[in-house]
Amino acid sequence: MEIMKNNCTSTCSQAETDESGSDQQNADQNLSDLQRIVLISPYDLGRQPFALAEPAAIFGQAGYEVQCLDLSQQKLTTEVLSPASVVFIYLSMLTATRIASEAMPRIKKMAPGAKIAVYGWYAPVNEKFLRELGVDAVFGGESEQDMLAYADSVSEQDDHPASRETVVNLSRINFMVPDRQSLPALEKYAQLIMPDDSRRIMGFTETTRGCKHLCRHCPVVPVYQGRFYAIPAEIVLEDIRQQVALGAQHISFGDPDFLNGPRHARRIIEAMHDEFPSLTYDAVIKIEHLIKFPGYLPFLRDSGCILVTTAVESVDDKILEYLDKGHTAAEFEQVVSLMSEHNIALAPTFIPFTPWTTLSNYIELLDKIAELKLITCVNPVQLSLRLLIPSGSRILELPKEETCITDFNPASLGYTWVHRDTAVDVLQENIRHWTEKAENNGLSRLEIFNGIRRIALKAAGRDEMDVTEEQCGEAVPVHSESWYCCAEPTEQQLASF
Repeated sequence: MEIMKNNCTSTCSQAETDESGSDQQNADQNLSDLQRIVLISPYDLGRQPFALAEPAAIFGQAGYEVQCLDLSQQKLTTEVLSPASVVFIYLSMLTATRIASEAMPRIKKMAPGAKIAVYGWYAPVNEKFLRELGVDAVFGGESEQDMLAYADSVSEQDDHPASRETVVNLSRINFMVPDRQSLPALEKYAQLIMPDDSRRIMGFTETTRGCKHLCRHCPVVPVYQGRFYAIPAEIVLEDIRQQVALGAQHISFGDPDFLNGPRHARRIIEAMHDEFPSLTYDAVIKIEHLIKFPGYLPFLRDSGCILVTTAVESVDDKILEYLDKGHTAAEFEQVVSLMSEHNIALAPTFIPFTPWTTLSNYIELLDKIAELKLITCVNPVQLSLRLLIPSGSRILELPKEETCITDFNPASLGYTWVHRDTAVDVLQENIRHWTEKAENNGLSRLEIFNGIRRIALKAAGRDEMDVTEEQCGEAVPVHSESWYCCAEPTEQQLASF
């Protein structure tokens, strides 16, 4: 496959010559002759999507006109979609996939001549459902070159249908510096809120893709099967440079686990800190890795790391074994002490409602959060999450009688499970509704926590005093986006496009 050297930007720049009139006309004609690719992100946690910007660079290099649409910031328009030959939709999580399914009829209506393709973690595992919605091609894993080949096949075949096979590729690809030009400005996206309520504009990038761990509930595992791939350091650093030039004051690293490749991460952070010593950053790191690499913590702190997100999931060791998390409740407490010692804020995430959750151990989770003074560190939506079991999940390896699975529900993109104790399912619904309403009303994390705790105590027939501000813990940096990748989408999100 031959890659064209002229992209939209270089073609347009030819207009800046002495014979500007004719050259501009020629440039406009060349632009109109380019086949248009539209890349859509339904939702990516309020971040400017790396997974749109990186393939946008590859399609641009190959000679396509590329338009990006981020439905968290932009609306679907006929102006953008109508000329498209292929529309690629990025599905990294449940919320994104549900929004895409709601938006699909409008996308197809606005782009009647386009093939519709999907990519990302949730694409191959939901192939049957997506095909029924009218999707023509499905890609997973390291998919950019396959996506490009598909676009080329659509161009070459004109009115003939391109291949409909699903492609999951785990071969290494040649990355390019992401092209963020057609995305909304960084300041439009989620920002970092500091303890003094000041805000920092956030950039977002990745240093690796996939994950070497096999946590049973994780949506990365069915696609990557324990593999991860390093993005070349020079690509990551150039992406950081361009975002700093666009106003980024803080970088959020979106790797499933930042220390999957600890030496790779260190090289990038050392170079970034040397070039931008005042730039702060945050990353996602497993409890297991924070225990394994304690010597990295002083380095992270001294190089500008002010926040680490870590997937704790539960404080019950039996549930952690079911999820195959690779850590214990005691190790979580050890990490809380380590992070406090090194003055790095911790943002624990949880999946509190599982087939093995009881009313008592849910209350124990709340008590432990209060005991460790983590109330300000925990995004309230974390306390309402229910275990999702998508196609391909390793949860399906467990005996059916232990998982409470009833059937597969295509509309919810996963297996339905019903708790043996109906009171637990009722509690989860009540807490989900309360949390969403409280978030919309702007309540503080302590107010929401106490509201959740009251609901749980009432369900258990208990009545206790609220947690006080003194027990709450110090304020920490937080992302302004309050939702989470494993949460059910809200009605407002489903209508966002």
